[in-house]
Amino acid sequence: MKSDSKLEKVLSEGKFGVTCELGPPQHADPDNISKKAEHLKGNADAVNITDNQTAIVRMSSIAASKLAIDAGLEPVAQMVCRDRNRIAMQSDILGAAALGIKNILLLSGDHQTFGNHPEASNVYDLDSINLIQMVKNMRDEKIFQSGDPIKEHEPRMFIGAVENPFADPFEFRVARLAKKANAGADFIQTQCIFDMNRFKEWMKMVVDRGIHERLYILAGITPVRSHKALVYMNKNVAGITVPEELIKRMEDADEPKEEGVKVAIEQIQEIQAIEGVAGLHLMPIGWESITSVIMEKTGLLPRP
Repeated sequence: MKSDSKLEKVLSEGKFGVTCELGPPQHADPDNISKKAEHLKGNADAVNITDNQTAIVRMSSIAASKLAIDAGLEPVAQMVCRDRNRIAMQSDILGAAALGIKNILLLSGDHQTFGNHPEASNVYDLDSINLIQMVKNMRDEKIFQSGDPIKEHEPRMFIGAVENPFADPFEFRVARLAKKANAGADFIQTQCIFDMNRFKEWMKMVVDRGIHERLYILAGITPVRSHKALVYMNKNVAGITVPEELIKRMEDADEPKEEGVKVAIEQIQEIQAIEGVAGLHLMPIGWESITSVIMEKTGLLPRP
């Protein structure tokens, strides 16, 4: 075991892993985390704590991860390249490990021009692939990025990354996934999947190259409450493609919320049958209360 996290144990035993997402608030009230935790407790093996998602100022992902631990969840603390240089990142990684955080998700981060501080200076001292390599070296080689040794208590973390199977050029996405595997990623969470045929095509290329044997792939599913959400994502979120027939299905539904749940359940059942998919990353954006319903109806409860 690299980290002794529950998520690592579930995946390494060949069980279908489940992670969910929990966004920290835009304020300092710790009760916000504990309230959201009630919807997620027992429904996932680990819970993503996002790091200033959409480049909007929110509670620290590391602080929120500690609150999640206190609330009975196992967190996956996100860390983005946008806001920190390598000194700050390594310091935060040591601090996170000291607080009992065993999973970390490393990504570039949304550009600051999309958030509420568009005039802020970005950092991007390291890209996501170099950040993965740095954390792996801290864990496995017991060295800082400078080459100085970590003399004791190295951060034992299960290293995650993200991948978008739908961005262009399409063929490059598998090569980029391979780079993240080479850098030391242990698991991958994908972008929201709505175009299942395209995802299957991507997974076939992943399996053909044997990358699924080098890391665990968790397929991203987002239940939506209306067709308007699908239209917005299709037009405004880079790398997301939503088939017109799915938009039409949601638009024609008498009960859009119920239909959105039905769609998510069908998608989860479909990804479970795809070779190389090791688990699910459920992203009910602002709709955490639906998590237990979806998990129960897909037969994924109780968790291991």
